[in-house]
Amino acid sequence: MSITVNLYYHGENGKARLFAEEMERSGIAEAIRAEEGNLRYRYFVPLDDPETILLIDSWRDQAAIDAHHASPMMQQLAALREKYDLHMEAERFGSADTPDPDSEFIRK
Repeated sequence: MSITVNLYYHGENGKARLFAEEMERSGIAEAIRAEEGNLRYRYFVPLDDPETILLIDSWRDQAAIDAHHASPMMQQLAALREKYDLHMEAERFGSADTPDPDSEFIRK
């Protein structure tokens, strides 16, 4: 069963959008899309909240997510979250019968 995680990046003064733009421009987002098991990695802007960016992040299974979390890109991604002082919320779909192993990667 595939797993989809909706990540909401919240910032101030356009920082969430700047983060997403840097993820795309730097090639980090494209590298994540090329990872084994990635099904979707795409950013969106909610019309009612321009200070938030939504990332829809889908993976083949938990093993693919675990490999992604162990990749060097996670350090780059975490550094960019810090750079733009972003805070996050997450919604997980696809494996409701298991605890959320991704919580340690969510900066609140």
